[in-house]
Amino acid sequence: MLTIDARGEACPIPVVRTLKALAALAGPGSVETLVDNEVAVQNLTRMGEGKGCAVASERLGEKEWRVTVTTDVALGVSDAEAESATCEVPTPGAPSAAAPAARKVVVAITSECMGTGDDVLGRKLMGSFVYSLTQLDELPATVLLYNGGAHLSCEGSAALEDLRGLAASGVEVLTCGTCLDHYGIADTLAVGEVTNMYVIAQRLTGASLVVRP
Repeated sequence: MLTIDARGEACPIPVVRTLKALAALAGPGSVETLVDNEVAVQNLTRMGEGKGCAVASERLGEKEWRVTVTTDVALGVSDAEAESATCEVPTPGAPSAAAPAARKVVVAITSECMGTGDDVLGRKLMGSFVYSLTQLDELPATVLLYNGGAHLSCEGSAALEDLRGLAASGVEVLTCGTCLDHYGIADTLAVGEVTNMYVIAQRLTGASLVVRP
């Protein structure tokens, strides 16, 4: 078994280090990763399960977890392939009929407000924008929520039901885990998945069009 001490390391470094260690095993085996936040545990679990591995997590202390990822086969992947595999998280049960169009439109929302000036108006405009997304003939492939935009996917958000509608229609809704932790709202996420900066970078660079309201 390989052990990685990723405590104190920002997301998504624990995921990348763990996946590279799994590839380095060159056969069946386990990688044990120590982390200091629940978002890292979730990301490691998602990565492991996405690669067909068995994943077990254990809380060791107030801010310490151990995540053990076990593979029965060799995971011979390159660094680039490893990062790509980390990013690809299937959305169970997404209706195929409403899948996004071939053109990859990514909506990147970085604030609760749309535009600058009056925040009350800005919040109203953002709510209208998210609602308008649900009415488009061509849905976006992904909605990314980071920095202040992370609030929109959490309980109490005026845009929550519209984001849920987008997710139910097959749109990928991803919220930055580091941002959720920073604002202390990780426990209130109510739609979509927690993600990391590699995924955000991949979605932005792989998009046909990036929309920033």
